Amino acid sequence: MARTTGSGLGSWLSGPSESQPGAYPGERIGFPQTGPGSVARFGRRVAALCVDWLVSYGLAALAMTFGLLSIATLSTAVLVVWLVLGVVSVRLFGFSPGQLALGLKVVPVDDRSHVGSGRALARGLLIALVIPALFTDSDLRGLHDLATKTAVVRR
Repeated sequence: MARTTGSGLGSWLSGPSESQPGAYPGERIGFPQTGPGSVARFGRRVAALCVDWLVSYGLAALAMTFGLLSIATLSTAVLVVWLVLGVVSVRLFGFSPGQLALGLKVVPVDDRSHVGSGRALARGLLIALVIPALFTDSDLRGLHDLATKTAVVRR
């Protein structure tokens, strides 16, 4: 069956014209191409996540040295520390410690002035699942960012 270009099945398969990718990541949502406010690339985001995990491991290991945790609960404690640290810091400051170190911040893409607690928690839980963060759209926003209407940009 040949693909038609007018109305009908062919135009339906191509999707709406507004969802077409922009000339650069972030153009469709109003971010600049380069510099502060531009969409952060995947490598910087992963590096910021690694820094956050290292900080969480350090805090959990510190709690373990004081006898608050056992070696059996260390991995769960690291996840909980990472989630709490991320939610609190994104809500209060707009970035996690790793994002601070790499010059990134989390911004809402709707008309809100900051990322709220609910959005920060939902975003953290979706990142903890790993899979949503791996799938991105043409604006380099992961499924966790799409679901919470946020984006990670350069500071």
